[in-house]
Amino acid sequence: MGASQEWRDITYTETLERELRGLERRVNADPSCTPADIEGILRNLYIMEGADWGGRGDVQDTIMAATIAAYERFIAAWKAGL
Repeated sequence: MGASQEWRDITYTETLERELRGLERRVNADPSCTPADIEGILRNLYIMEGADWGGRGDVQDTIMAATIAAYERFIAAWKAGL
């Protein structure tokens, strides 16, 4: 992988980890938060991802992909009881 693409992997990983930490903090701080609440946010993220008519660019596309992946991973782990 060239150095010109390395930023994408770094940005993706940092965003994914930051979102997972934020979701964990939210669930720990708000006992009324349910998987359905987080799934609702994920549905909105899917809508935002598909509403890219103006073009976000590579950086924002990478951040959006990592954010969605974090929500998907968090929900799956939560439902699995992890």
